[in-house]
Amino acid sequence: MLSLSGISKSFPGVRALSEVSLDVRSGEIHALVGENGAGKSTLTRTIAGVHQPDEGTIRFDGRDIRWTSPGDAKKAGIHVIYQEFVLFPHLSVAENIYIGHERKTRFGLIDHKKAAADARELLARFGLDLDPKAMVSDLSVADQQMVEIAKALVHDVKLLILDEPTAVISGPEVDVLFKRLRALRDAGVAIIYISHRLEEIFALCDRVSVLKDGRYIGTRPVAEVDRNELISMMVGRSLVELFPPRRTLAADRPTVLEVSDLSVPGRVRNASMVLRAGEITGLAGMVGAGRSELAFAIFGALKKSGGSVFLDGKDISKTTPAEAIAAGIGLVTEDRKGQGLAMLLDIAANITASTLPTVTRYGLIDRNQENSIAEAEIANYRVACRGPSTGVLQMSGGNQQKVILARWARTSSRVLILDEPTRGVDVGAKTEIYRIIHELADSGIAVLMISSELPEIVGLSDRVYVMREGEIVGALETDEINEQAVIALATHQLAA
Repeated sequence: MLSLSGISKSFPGVRALSEVSLDVRSGEIHALVGENGAGKSTLTRTIAGVHQPDEGTIRFDGRDIRWTSPGDAKKAGIHVIYQEFVLFPHLSVAENIYIGHERKTRFGLIDHKKAAADARELLARFGLDLDPKAMVSDLSVADQQMVEIAKALVHDVKLLILDEPTAVISGPEVDVLFKRLRALRDAGVAIIYISHRLEEIFALCDRVSVLKDGRYIGTRPVAEVDRNELISMMVGRSLVELFPPRRTLAADRPTVLEVSDLSVPGRVRNASMVLRAGEITGLAGMVGAGRSELAFAIFGALKKSGGSVFLDGKDISKTTPAEAIAAGIGLVTEDRKGQGLAMLLDIAANITASTLPTVTRYGLIDRNQENSIAEAEIANYRVACRGPSTGVLQMSGGNQQKVILARWARTSSRVLILDEPTRGVDVGAKTEIYRIIHELADSGIAVLMISSELPEIVGLSDRVYVMREGEIVGALETDEINEQAVIALATHQLAA
């Protein structure tokens, strides 16, 4: 369906793609992977007609083409679903599906009745039971994503490109998406699937192509490559090299935080755990098990219905988030864009956001002092940027995450809670974040790390608590920590 030969693309001062050649077949789900900056987005936009290649040829559906606009590519059957949805929240499902292709009466007026009927038929073909008249703003994120896909299916879609489609959904919603994509594949649609989540590549895709530094590394059938080999193709080092060496810790490390029988209405029941100085404690479990809710309750951001939290022996059960921060507890949420970063501000403002009094004089922010602090943290955390005035909106996910870690490390003298610290981050940036987490623990901070990635839990944790349906169902120590043991506890499988 698609054949790229020698595609190169440069921007001022940057060679984004260098002689990339690969092919995508009809009726296959083809993964495209690589670190941030590998060229995936540039290649996608070149295929979709946003960029024109400087060199090379694109052959699509049997003919050589050179798009003059994204509209030309879309008319030919190429559709891209970006990570950020392009939907109008206050319009209906049907209106969003047919926007730009409105159903009209013979008098030239919009025919809402026909649009709703056509949308219902289209959604039914895709196995979706959505009300065409429902406002998009009232839909779940997963259903909004299905509306995006339905928009593509209004046309004769031949190639569907999805950019990080599971970044905003999880659990059962991912299963539904995969089912729909397999149905499209079986109908002959070619699909390019871009994701940092390697487990999805192995669960869904037929072949995988790797880009590194704008160059094509290779294509492999998914059935013939393992996780370690794929990572080696992406970053030039093996899986075991991603994690810092496991540390040997003294058994008598002091307890920093103790949680006793903590409950959150409808979310968490009688959870107990201990965090010790200098240790990385993993919190594992399936999506919806109550891990984030437990973290928010410890931080004072969710109301507790029972139980106690002690910090250095002092009862802080009724602490507010502001009081928790003042006591030396930090929380890096999983939603860095919605809850973590001020996306319209620069690095300096984001790093000092939790310690504004230290950079304020006479009620005004001292920008020189703020920039000085930011410059030191940029160097310390190896943030790739032009300087403190760089807008975080312009940065990669990995560098955004480093900015958040830099901010909280300045205030979290006792406990740092990390909720999915590498979500949406490429493999190379993950290695840097793992180094940072280790260094924070080595400084004496008690780290609580929530992660859905089992290799991350196993590779970093000194102790692991496992949650299932709102309860902590087990704890694993040192040599007991392995993926099989975590899965067995998380899914209630009995060990053999």
